[in-house]
Amino acid sequence: MGQDTASLGQPVGGWTPPPRPDGTALEGRFVRLEPLEADLHAADLFRAFSGHDRLWDYMPYGPFLSASAYHRWAKEVQGRDDPVFFALRDAATGHAVGVTSFLRITPEAGSIEVGHICFSPALQRSPAATEAMFLMMDWAFRAGYRRYEWKCNALNLPSRRAAQRLGFSYEGVFRNHMVTKGRNRDTAWFSVIDSEWPALREAYAAWLSPRNFDAKGQQRERLSDLTGLVRAASDPAL
Repeated sequence: MGQDTASLGQPVGGWTPPPRPDGTALEGRFVRLEPLEADLHAADLFRAFSGHDRLWDYMPYGPFLSASAYHRWAKEVQGRDDPVFFALRDAATGHAVGVTSFLRITPEAGSIEVGHICFSPALQRSPAATEAMFLMMDWAFRAGYRRYEWKCNALNLPSRRAAQRLGFSYEGVFRNHMVTKGRNRDTAWFSVIDSEWPALREAYAAWLSPRNFDAKGQQRERLSDLTGLVRAASDPAL
């Protein structure tokens, strides 16, 4: 961020808004994030999610009772400019195994959020899942965003743990923030800011390196140990 000066010469800060996400695919070693297209991804995703209705407990939609119902949902949300949805295609199998999005995109403030994260069991706790989160964060900061947000239902402890593992700093809970599926939602807020990203990027690079995994694919060093050196605040609920 540059420095401008006011009429008396005092610094007031300068700001150039970054571009909005344009739906460009994001390519990694383990996963490819592709703009969600119902005709291309919905059948794969419905199969990956089927039988795992708990995935939808904290989502404002779902579970979906049929492939056609999920296809209709994907058709409705594809191509939007906010949220911008991606399907996650596993590089090893070629199948779409999860969904995520950029949302609450506010270029004028330099703020962007990651959300609508739905990872099938085939994707959970895998390098591909972590790499997907890295690719999105890396895009945002390279584009010029200065604040990257993660929000979740305060009761969703797995999501809160994931945010902390990924290097997000805890910012507090908004009480009675919204009503979802007829239930109150208190919302836990987390963020990464631009000054933290260079060190976090190094942590991700170290964790995703082939050297960090043994012959059985087990991690040698935990990402949470690497990102914990950068987080400004930890979640007291964990």
